[in-house]
Amino acid sequence: MKIQWFPGHMTKALREMEVNVKAVDVVIYVLDARAPYSCLNPRFDDIMDNKPIIFVLNKVDLADDSQTKLWQNYFAKNDNICITLNSTMTNSAKSIISAINMLASKKINKYANKGVNITLRAMVIGVPNCGKSTLINNLCGKYKARTGDRPSVTRSTQWVKLGNMIEILDTPGTLWPEFSNKTATNLAMINSIKDDVVDQGELALEFIQFALKYYKQEFLDRYNLTDENLTPIEYLEKICDVRKFLLKGEPDYERGARAVLDDFRKCRIGKITIDRYTEIVR
Repeated sequence: MKIQWFPGHMTKALREMEVNVKAVDVVIYVLDARAPYSCLNPRFDDIMDNKPIIFVLNKVDLADDSQTKLWQNYFAKNDNICITLNSTMTNSAKSIISAINMLASKKINKYANKGVNITLRAMVIGVPNCGKSTLINNLCGKYKARTGDRPSVTRSTQWVKLGNMIEILDTPGTLWPEFSNKTATNLAMINSIKDDVVDQGELALEFIQFALKYYKQEFLDRYNLTDENLTPIEYLEKICDVRKFLLKGEPDYERGARAVLDDFRKCRIGKITIDRYTEIVR
């Protein structure tokens, strides 16, 4: 599925990250647990300047638990830290503060020996709608960063204080100028790419094909369908019929497609992971 979406503010955001990363001690790399590998932005590799990284698999409440365990082990290799969480749950992100202190322990001890208390700084990065701002609000215990269940809510960088000892830099969700069709499709499914630049019908058919391969029973149960070995578009027609999504007696494909995607994104079909570990990591 060919998708291209790289608004101008993302170019500005990448430039600001290149400047700000020099002032931070730790990078918090937020990934949507449903598609963590697809959320890896290759442009960030050039920006992070070998800073210590805390990988955060966010939205684990929406992802397949068995896949999440595999991906957590993958990102925790080479002494990296990988934390899994649902940032909408109060106080669920406290382990990130401990991780920041651990990764910056040498700096803390160095200044402590001089009798100086220092402020640690961390930068939060990730693709659009991966939950960065929600994570920051969780860390703060109150609303400080704008959030929304859609991409590109945060359009500029902002520093947020966590008490007197840690400052967090929230950055805009940022993609990269060119990505593979598979990656684009996965990011569109988890709503990291704006719906209005994507063919919703085609995207829904891609999702249905995926669901029939990996989560067939959950998919059929959601729409009270039987296993008839149909094509994705035939199943979409069945869904339109069951839900009464009709236009002059014919299936309303657009309405049906949006309903299917919304059901996936809101976990009504079940906990689903798009990035299959064994297919990507060989």
